[in-house]
Amino acid sequence: MRVPAHAVCTAIRDDIVSGVFERGGRLTEEQLARRYGVSRVPVREALRTLESEGFVTTRRHAGACVAEPTEQEAADLLEARSLLEPLGAARAAQRRSEAHLKVLRGLVRLGQERARHGLDEDLRPLGGWFHETLAQASGSPSLAALLTQLRQKIAWMYVVDPAGRPVETWAEHGAIVDAVARRDAERARALTALHAERSLGAHRLRRSGRPGRPADRLPGPQHAVHTTSGPS
Repeated sequence: MRVPAHAVCTAIRDDIVSGVFERGGRLTEEQLARRYGVSRVPVREALRTLESEGFVTTRRHAGACVAEPTEQEAADLLEARSLLEPLGAARAAQRRSEAHLKVLRGLVRLGQERARHGLDEDLRPLGGWFHETLAQASGSPSLAALLTQLRQKIAWMYVVDPAGRPVETWAEHGAIVDAVARRDAERARALTALHAERSLGAHRLRRSGRPGRPADRLPGPQHAVHTTSGPS
């Protein structure tokens, strides 16, 4: 069975974001195909998609390489998120379903509980699920996809200080959900904008890894791509 390109794309993107592939490092079709247990055809399609998203760049005489964003490009992503997340929250207040609201409230309860008990390792995935669900509740697939891509790139470029203020952060999440539940779009927008502004200080740029890692030294074990992965 042919593995879909979007599954390969997700696998490569995840490895870029997690730092398996260093910024500036080469990405050859042959080695990627071997790593993920697929043919070169979906790898080629995946690299084209990742180049359009800004994760991969093509260099003359070198081929596909992991992109190396500048500090300004990284800062622009945080600014873009601070503008789009409030819009998504406002749309969610207008368009959310009861199912969205149930999931959001459940995530807030879990986040507040984990924050009170200092279980910081659980908070990052919970925060990601919260913001992803809030974006989905906006009723705009294109906006939700854009916000997902922004979060992925920010996770790639920044380290978020775990010390921070987790109890306050999840209290803010709870207030946003309350506004969404009341269908108060302007309050949801304002609270989300304030939440995004307060989170800026916790972001620190990651240091770039050693550039130019040759493709025949790809890190980690080879593994097959899971064909049920979500669309890229």
